[in-house]
Amino acid sequence: MKSTKLKKSFYQRDTTLVARELLGKRLVHVVNGERLSGIITETEAYLGVIDRGAHTFGNKRTKRTETMYLPGGHSYVYLIYGMYDCLNVVTQKKDIPEAVLIRALQPDEGLKTMAKARKQKSFDPKNKKHLWSLTTGPGKLAQALKINRHHNELLFTDEELFIEDIKMKINSSDIIASPRVGIDYAQEAKHWELRFTIRDNFFISRKP
Repeated sequence: MKSTKLKKSFYQRDTTLVARELLGKRLVHVVNGERLSGIITETEAYLGVIDRGAHTFGNKRTKRTETMYLPGGHSYVYLIYGMYDCLNVVTQKKDIPEAVLIRALQPDEGLKTMAKARKQKSFDPKNKKHLWSLTTGPGKLAQALKINRHHNELLFTDEELFIEDIKMKINSSDIIASPRVGIDYAQEAKHWELRFTIRDNFFISRKP
């Protein structure tokens, strides 16, 4: 399937729009010459200074969140629970600290390497449940694609970590919007329907 790498201009737009349009795109991490990749099936938009679910709510600028103030098209990788890395795509123009969390992928390339990274010893690439457990959840997909905090602040237009348009057509009616996961602390923002999944896709972290 012919693909083209997304340009910087794709990311420097409205965050919710980017979150929706990332669905069906292919995330690629090249490790030692091997492509580890998956089709994006689930995203969450984080709307910066107005969003209690975002790290930059209230314009909170710290060493960790400084990445979110970069121009759209950079990676923002942070640690949760002291053990799981999460990959985000910085959006908008410089100093508008918003981002999209990549929550799930449909595994595509480098399956055996991903299974090894996830410590799945009895992995069978023909087993749909085995495939599902590789990359459904932000921590899982980062581990599978060998993405960690060393990959923070990378440009998605470079050659190591990037996102491709594979011309997968997803109609608006096939995108489900629902509240985001795990932000019960975010008061009214926990109800905002900023989580996006592909309707009837098996490879999402949980049902909307």
